[in-house]
Amino acid sequence: MAISNTTLPKTIYAIQHLAFEDLGTLEDTFYELGYRVRYFEAGVDNLKPALEFEGLTIILGGPIGVYETEDYPFLNDEIKYLEQRIAKNLPTIGICLGAQLIAHALGAKVYPGHQKEIGWSKLRLSLVKNNPLLPLANHEVLHWHGDSFDLPVTAELLASSSIYTNQAFRVGQNILALQFHLEVAAEYMEKWLIGHTSELRQAGLNIPQLRADNEKYAPQLELQAPLVIEHYLKNFDQ
Repeated sequence: MAISNTTLPKTIYAIQHLAFEDLGTLEDTFYELGYRVRYFEAGVDNLKPALEFEGLTIILGGPIGVYETEDYPFLNDEIKYLEQRIAKNLPTIGICLGAQLIAHALGAKVYPGHQKEIGWSKLRLSLVKNNPLLPLANHEVLHWHGDSFDLPVTAELLASSSIYTNQAFRVGQNILALQFHLEVAAEYMEKWLIGHTSELRQAGLNIPQLRADNEKYAPQLELQAPLVIEHYLKNFDQ
């Protein structure tokens, strides 16, 4: 893999909301492209440096809701600094909760969805002119969320699912929000099944089936995920 964009700082900042929801396969992609990765733990670390960073910051997933600021006050600062970041058009990718935080920071409503969307399914990709950003046609991706969001007025819809319309959007070339999990690694899915066992059982989901689907689909997603990142880095608007 060649380095796709030599103008960005060679460190990627990643904000984690849950220990086992990390960059997954994307971490190896960034290493292969010549980047380092530094993690920030939401609720523990000061997130201001990560959200004021002029390089790429990735906001990862987690089981809390954007609107749960009374229970998780650190969200107030995370949202405030994210709003400032987006106003400066700094390179930002949000995954799951990260995507919901971006939508909220852009003025869209985030709310509990009408049902849990957990499991593997294909996306319906939007017909966006000159947009090979999501080379995921006919590929199953992992969904794992209960909240949804309205599409921000400045955003361009990139993908939907059979359950939720807004699965991915971008604002310009620098802001990318993915409701689904692009980063999931086949070998580490067991950590998700253990860590989210209460949610899975409350939703009545079949854990052996999720494990089997992961073994079937995750290796294919691992091949496609680097293409999304390479395209994003190549087309970053300096």
